Amino acid sequence: MGKYLLDTHVVLWTASDPSKLTKKVRQIILSDAIKCVSIASAWEIAIKLGKNKPDKIVLDLPGGLPEFYKMLDINEFMTIPVQRPYLLHLPTLPPLHKDPFDRLIISTAMAEGMTLITADEDIQMYDIPWIW
Repeated sequence: MGKYLLDTHVVLWTASDPSKLTKKVRQIILSDAIKCVSIASAWEIAIKLGKNKPDKIVLDLPGGLPEFYKMLDINEFMTIPVQRPYLLHLPTLPPLHKDPFDRLIISTAMAEGMTLITADEDIQMYDIPWIW
């Protein structure tokens, strides 16, 4: 059984439109595998919701941050806090992706030895295990 870290959009799509997820990702979400979400995802959503013009992906979650947390609970996704080892990996990441939230999610997966679930092609360029 693997241990997975879900990118922010994966949780949002699980809540708003699971048909956007691949069959493989849906199977993992429904499995007994350990599925985790970085608290950086909640932080990212909170910041985007606070903007005058939140981006499309956040608007797909009409209940906002409370709905995001509800999805974590319903699907038994574990929330991972930011920890020192995750931050230590950040300076070693090549500048392939500029999004600070994604970079923190990448470094979390690296430090924890998790497989990242993401459709983000920029993240998939990093030397980490990923599934989509």
